[in-house]
Amino acid sequence: MHILIVKLGSIGDVVHTLPALAAMRRGLPKAEISWAVEPGSSEILRDNPFLDRLIEIDTKALRRGLMSGETLRAPRQQLRLLRASAFDLALDFQGLLKSAMVARLSGARRVYGFGRDSLREPASRVLLHHKVQIPDRLHVIRKNLALVKSALNISIPGDENDFEFPITLNSTHEREVEETIRGTEERYAILNPGGGWPTKLWSAEKFGALADELWNHFGLHSLVTHGPGEDTLAGRALSASRSGKARAVSLSLKGFYALARQAQVYVGGDTGPTHLAIAARTPIVGLFGPTEWWRNGSPYADDVCVERNDIGCRVDCHRRSCSQWICMDIDVERVLHAVTERLRRANETTPAELVTIG
Repeated sequence: MHILIVKLGSIGDVVHTLPALAAMRRGLPKAEISWAVEPGSSEILRDNPFLDRLIEIDTKALRRGLMSGETLRAPRQQLRLLRASAFDLALDFQGLLKSAMVARLSGARRVYGFGRDSLREPASRVLLHHKVQIPDRLHVIRKNLALVKSALNISIPGDENDFEFPITLNSTHEREVEETIRGTEERYAILNPGGGWPTKLWSAEKFGALADELWNHFGLHSLVTHGPGEDTLAGRALSASRSGKARAVSLSLKGFYALARQAQVYVGGDTGPTHLAIAARTPIVGLFGPTEWWRNGSPYADDVCVERNDIGCRVDCHRRSCSQWICMDIDVERVLHAVTERLRRANETTPAELVTIG
């Protein structure tokens, strides 16, 4: 059987689909499994032993070529790659028009996707052959697994501790981590102030203050991670820290994953690095505002979410801009207490009494 996974991006979306890939490989060991993904999200899938083919699709170029009628080289090459296998079925995990279009252009005889209520763009359902109805309030990982179970009639893990996140590391990533933590004590926290939407961001200055608290109470150095274009954000966090026990670091996606596997705790919002840290089974404190922890956060009961449930505007929010901007107005002390609780659950040493400094 030849199967195509369509999950184009973002990084978090790709990570959330990895347990579905693992279930497919376990349930159908002889199947040929391919994955169509945008180039910007492909790194995390490279050298994956569960995949037979990785197909990078620039959907902007593909749509531009198809809609204009131009015989552009890039779209032709991408279509050839996409159609190189005679796919028996394609699974659209994205729920967008562009992902459904890629699934149909693959030539797959059957295209499976989610039912109308679970689609991010309901109009994409016209391109699907089979729609799978998903129960309400289901974590996105379980939602993806439900699609696999319905389409392929294979068993899926029922316990979150059985979720697999196949990510392949090599010596380059390990060296990247060694260079990053050189000069840092063995125990460290990862603080990630970045995020795709402005409304998902906790104050960078509060991250700096939290770094001081982590050193004062737990002796933890803080590594402030940042991606492309987030240098200023990381700099603001460092400027607000007075202890000198925090520093900014930037790694590849897999380098970050390797770094997270050794961290005592991770603090961040609903963003790609958070989902990679969850996959690495790092102890997590998530800071969630316009999006839902029950859907996008950690599936593990020991991880902790800090969110504003005392406001009335968070129901079905998902705003990328906001005139109020209060859902991420969270005190440092509250986040510190959450970190304390998460470290306690991880059997780390915690202080007898928590006193905020400064």
